[in-house]
Parts: sequence; C-alpha cells; structure tokens
Amino acid sequence: MFLLIGIALSVIAPISATLIQLAISRKREMLADASGALLTRYPEGLISALEKISADPTPLKGATEATAHLWLADPFKNRKRAPWYQKLFMTHPPIEERIAALRRTV
Repeated sequence: MFLLIGIALSVIAPISATLIQLAISRKREMLADASGALLTRYPEGLISALEKISADPTPLKGATEATAHLWLADPFKNRKRAPWYQKLFMTHPPIEERIAALRRTV
C-alpha cells in the first residue's frame, strides 16, 4: 500500500511543482505590469503598448515551444484561444488578461 502511495506521489509531485512555478511566473508578470504602471504613473501608455504588441498579426518563424516564454506576446498568432487547463502551463498570462488587469487599476 505504501509503495503505491509513494509511486503516485513521485508522479504527482513534479507536476504540481511545475504548476506552482508557472503560476508564480504568471503572477510576477502581472506584478511587473502593475509596478511599471505605478513607476511611470501612466498606465494608459503600458496598455497602449500591450495592445500594439498583441495587434501585430505576423507569426514569428523562429519561435518554438521551448522559446515561447521569451516573447512579450504569444509568438503563435494562428492558435485558437487556449482552454482553461492549457493556461495552467503558460509562463505568461494572455495579453488580454494583462490589459484587463491594468484597466482595473486605472
């Protein structure tokens, strides 16, 4: 019995650790946006910049799943909207959520 519990925990532990790490990364991204808005005292400028970044229709040819976390916006423009469970594995929150959070602070 203890062996089965140990095996189950050894499978679940790395997955949950990764989910926690990614959630912290998304939260820090939102906090960075809020800090930038407070520092510049011009959240409309940050909102405008994020809207311009997200409006660019050009997909990036050099982007891969391994380097997607390095981009400010989603480098895969042709993807459909992500379901809720896929958002758990994102390193950055979607730009629409970042813009909405900044608008709530204005």
